[in-house]
Amino acid sequence: MLYLVPSPIGNLADITFRAVEVLGSVDLILAEDTRTSSVLLRYYKIGKPVTPYHQHNEHKVLQHLVQQMSDGKVMALLTDAGTPGISDPAFLLVRECIKFGIKVECLPGATAFVPALVNSGLPINRFVFEGFIPQKKGRQTLLKQLATEDRTMVFYESPLRLVKTLENFIEYFGAERQCCVSRELTKLFEENKRGTLQEVCGHFKQKNVKGEIVIVVAGKV
Repeated sequence: MLYLVPSPIGNLADITFRAVEVLGSVDLILAEDTRTSSVLLRYYKIGKPVTPYHQHNEHKVLQHLVQQMSDGKVMALLTDAGTPGISDPAFLLVRECIKFGIKVECLPGATAFVPALVNSGLPINRFVFEGFIPQKKGRQTLLKQLATEDRTMVFYESPLRLVKTLENFIEYFGAERQCCVSRELTKLFEENKRGTLQEVCGHFKQKNVKGEIVIVVAGKV
């Protein structure tokens, strides 16, 4: 069996009782980054074996892991922050488990875009999640397509690329389009900057931006 276990996006207290229980019961924990996951596991005194599972090795170890689960091992997939599969590795393993009749269960829990979307002040009855947009090939084509999107749009971005991405949004969506940039959600220095793309871009141009970033942009009216 495979459990997909959401991990806190910042505050270590943001994990469910059930997630802690599952992590303490499995035979093996698959971690996107064993160093990051070890902090959480030590905090909750979970001493189960941990092995790396990330985008650079998932093809190589996939069949071996599936074989182990077919033989009866129970595993949990734990990514650095949030729910496995949301801009993190999981799809290949889940697909392969389903193919071979291995039970897969995803626990409910933290996902960064949900609090960012809800507290943005923008319409949330209809939205589209785009995750990280391409850095080179396909970026321009995608932005042209999204320029006419009428649903609220949600993106992930790194702090180093935030200003560049906001400038691209201004170019394709217009400077007056409303948005909200959420940074360091659930952490001590959480910030939610709301306003037009022009205003928000100007704000972050003046800062040394750090932390995990979620950008929420209003759809075209």
